Amino acid sequence: MIGVIGALLLLLVLLSVPVAAALGILGLSANWFYSPMPLHRALGDMVWQNGSDFLLVAIPLFVLLGEILLRAGIATQMYDGMAKWLNRLPGGLMHANIGSSALFAATSGSSVATSATIGTVALPQIEKRAYNERLFLGSIAAGGTLGILIPPSINLILYGLLTDTSVPELYLAGFIPGVVLALVFMVTIALFCLARPAWGGEAIHYSWRERVAALPGLLPPMLIFLVVVGSIYAGLATPTEAAALGVVASIGLAAWYGKLSIAMLRDAVEGTMRTTAMIMLIILAAVFLNFVLSTLGITQALVEAITGMGLTPLSTLLLIICFYVILGCFMETLSMLLTTAPLVTPIVVALGYDPVWFGVLLMVLLETALITPPVGLNLYVVQGIRERGSMNDVMVGAMPFVVAMFAMVAILIAFPQLALWLPGLFY
Repeated sequence: MIGVIGALLLLLVLLSVPVAAALGILGLSANWFYSPMPLHRALGDMVWQNGSDFLLVAIPLFVLLGEILLRAGIATQMYDGMAKWLNRLPGGLMHANIGSSALFAATSGSSVATSATIGTVALPQIEKRAYNERLFLGSIAAGGTLGILIPPSINLILYGLLTDTSVPELYLAGFIPGVVLALVFMVTIALFCLARPAWGGEAIHYSWRERVAALPGLLPPMLIFLVVVGSIYAGLATPTEAAALGVVASIGLAAWYGKLSIAMLRDAVEGTMRTTAMIMLIILAAVFLNFVLSTLGITQALVEAITGMGLTPLSTLLLIICFYVILGCFMETLSMLLTTAPLVTPIVVALGYDPVWFGVLLMVLLETALITPPVGLNLYVVQGIRERGSMNDVMVGAMPFVVAMFAMVAILIAFPQLALWLPGLFY
């Protein structure tokens, strides 16, 4: 049964069937062929209960927050501030790509929005400063992946919902690994540019007065981060309420910079509705599929089959990591999260690993999928903004950062407290 369902899923993915439709077809097929009960009759009640879940309201709010910041022009000033403080490092503005992505990720919670925003601002610098184009493009694509790890992350909310794990704990757990991963990216850039100085582009020199003058450009994303994450850990708001506070703060910032208008809000709301509709359709289809699989006993059978293989916990974990790396080459990250997290997390927990720690590890693996061809979403986002040249340039430029992510996976396995220290401190 497991083999047939897995083969059907693979077939639907290879046929480029929309993800929500593929998951729905898979759930209905498993119900019709393997269940003695009409499980599809529970679909209406299931859609209503899960669609009205208070925690899920945070998703459109975080999407709206990112849309408003994107249209308020805050990214340009933020990038300028990062460029003036990080330009002396080997690699120059490529470090600004990573730093700006980390800072924007702490406000938008979306990898695609982060890549699109920073890419729009940064790409003109390639020819202007004579950077190695491939590595520069790779740094934008890799920096954007930080959006699903650094809180407030939409993917962490979904993982918490699917696995019944505390979202505030997941946010705390993702913060330090997110910063460490950004540093690993910057070290990767520095090593390449030390080995090939010409790749680092034309040197730019700023005075300390210019650097200090650029600091106000870094304040808006920090303010949003403090409003959203600070309100959660101060006990003033739930994640959903914190997302609403973030939207109010972003509207205030847009008004402060003179970008607030009815037309801007209309475009932001329209973009939010499109993105949210896509996400919610996939979520509801995945919830139904997970309900069918668990009712048929497939989830429990999978846990028992893997734990009964006699492998050590570490060997099983490495097997799971290989599974995600391969799957990430063919499947989009949100689909991977929604289809696999409810199945894989019970196996990992049964092996004795912490679900909060695994949530962070899973985000890093999903980040890897964002920049591995042929389905790496961030690769297409960057190439779409570039609007010239070959897609291969972005793919080749992203490869060093894929290796850096594997190094981050190894760091998390070797030092799990990197993710668990902050949650343990607060809870």
